[in-house]
Amino acid sequence: MLKKYLIIFLVSMVPLIELRGAIPISQSQGFSLPLLTSYIICILGNMIPVPFIYLFARKVLEWGKDKPLIGKFFTFCLEKGEKGGRKLQEKAGRGLFVALLLFVGIPVPGTGAWTGTLAASILDMDFKSSILAVMLGVLLAGVIMGIASVGFFSLF
Repeated sequence: MLKKYLIIFLVSMVPLIELRGAIPISQSQGFSLPLLTSYIICILGNMIPVPFIYLFARKVLEWGKDKPLIGKFFTFCLEKGEKGGRKLQEKAGRGLFVALLLFVGIPVPGTGAWTGTLAASILDMDFKSSILAVMLGVLLAGVIMGIASVGFFSLF
């Protein structure tokens, strides 16, 4: 069972998949883990990279965007973060905190903690507000995915 928890913890840390993929895995027939425990582990796994993304990702991406092997991927990541940031700012105006929370919290592909944190960094949101908005968004996404997963897997 510890191996299954480790798997969902690690899956929660993977960009684009994050807890949105890990919670359904935890509820699948092969895993069948308790939802509350899985929820907590997935949140921890999803949140661990967030401060590092905020503090270092933008600098690393800027550094690597013109390098031969990694340049295209780094440029893609930077553009995705900038695009997400612009969208957030256009829609939110002064309500950037709530917009970031919803951007991270509504489980649509490409709108998780990684992209949200990078967007907050690019928009120069302060560290504390960014982390809090992302954490609340991850909690919301976890609830949504937990309900959806239990509902889906109860059909089978």
